[in-house]
Amino acid sequence: MFTELAKKFEQDGEVYLRIKARPGAASTEARGVLATPEGDTIKVDVAAAPEQGKANLELVRYLADWFNVSKMQVRIVSGAGDKVKLVKISK
Repeated sequence: MFTELAKKFEQDGEVYLRIKARPGAASTEARGVLATPEGDTIKVDVAAAPEQGKANLELVRYLADWFNVSKMQVRIVSGAGDKVKLVKISK
């Protein structure tokens, strides 16, 4: 699912992802892609509660691991308090 995005990331040095987070899941993993008017949205189950930023921290950790970058290189640009977020990953 992230393969095409990883190629774009390697080429451009940054990538923006629209994520629909589902906190409170048993494990953190990408579940699919939704086609929306705003563009593709990646559905991600998040193994953390949606309280005090715990789910956002887990999402950042998951994306940093997947793209092999530090957590400091993953930033939630918008939607930190919402289920749908815009995330920037940069080198």
